[in-house]
Amino acid sequence: MSDSDAILIVGGGLGGLTAALALGRQGRRVRVLEATPELGAIGYGIQLGPNVFPMFARLGLVDALLAQSILPRACVMFDALTGAEVTHIPNDPVLRARFGAPYVVIHRVDLHKILLDACRATGTITLEPSTSVVDYTQRDDGVSLTTEDGRKIDGVALIGADGLRSLVRARIANDGEPKPIGYVAHRTIVPFGEVPQGVQRDVSALWVGPGFHMVHYPLRDNTLFNIVAVFRTDTHGDKGDSAFNASEVERTYATAHPVMKSLLEKMDLKRRWMIADRDPVRHWSQGRVTMLGDAAHPALQTFAQGACMAIEDGVTLAAMVDLAKGDFAAAFKRYEQARVVRTGRVVLEGRRLWQGYHAEGIDRDVWLQAFAERSEADVLACLSWLYDGIRLPVQDTGSDKVSA
Repeated sequence: MSDSDAILIVGGGLGGLTAALALGRQGRRVRVLEATPELGAIGYGIQLGPNVFPMFARLGLVDALLAQSILPRACVMFDALTGAEVTHIPNDPVLRARFGAPYVVIHRVDLHKILLDACRATGTITLEPSTSVVDYTQRDDGVSLTTEDGRKIDGVALIGADGLRSLVRARIANDGEPKPIGYVAHRTIVPFGEVPQGVQRDVSALWVGPGFHMVHYPLRDNTLFNIVAVFRTDTHGDKGDSAFNASEVERTYATAHPVMKSLLEKMDLKRRWMIADRDPVRHWSQGRVTMLGDAAHPALQTFAQGACMAIEDGVTLAAMVDLAKGDFAAAFKRYEQARVVRTGRVVLEGRRLWQGYHAEGIDRDVWLQAFAERSEADVLACLSWLYDGIRLPVQDTGSDKVSA
């Protein structure tokens, strides 16, 4: 099998590596082309819902995932002004009983390494860092990529796993820049021992407030603590220094509960991220070219499903290629049809829920009361469309129910 027989994947993130692994396990030649010098993630915490576990079961990675994860006691929503609990979902055994798997949190670096190690152990996968792709063309029998340093790389198909500002999406959807929503995020990981008193450390917490929210949860066997502070600001497009950012955070969270303020004091405010998404599109593919993850359907963080959707994409895509016996154009169309409504729902329902999280005035009072009136059964029913996961069009090698 020659290099020109390989499936080319642009982007070595979670979705790209999942697709590479699932395709490589079929015996297909795969080349993962990553622009950065190292195929190693940097970042913070990731939340993984029960729907991702059947994907890892299919790849034989459930034990590896659980070994690096934490199962929070519950997912809890707090009122950011009063500190009152709005609602909570017990994790294990409630989620496992209802959806066949728990909810876990994991450091992005650890999740990335699990997939990288599995790819490196698969002889048909090549990982190629420092390979920035700037253009591509396709023929009836394959594709050809051009790299930033002028190299040509040929393959039988192309998968764009190249993120929010995807080259592949620019060619297929041509829908311009991502849409900023007027919010920014600060992210920090602190040693577990530095978490202030009064903070519930064993849950995945969401504090909802007027124009702001905060998320926190433990990582790495309760040695680290992940904190994310998000808020609306007119300066979302500006790059302020630490003093500017600190001043804005102090002003924005002036009415926040003391527990939130104690966590803000621990945060590194040197860097912030502007939050953006894109409108869903129906068509992700052209012939032998398709895309996945944030390239295809970037969503707000409302459902904490960015990684899960990318992983579902990668496994589904490989299943469709296997089913089509190498007819990539047909496989990519079937993959697109299988994924577009589910991922579009994550985007659109995520936007609506985002509005509720950050509502103000009487809108906030009404939203909080309505949410607080939901029973545990109501909340689980509302999540069933998401956490029940997906069914693939080929025979599974194992059960969809996962035991840990």
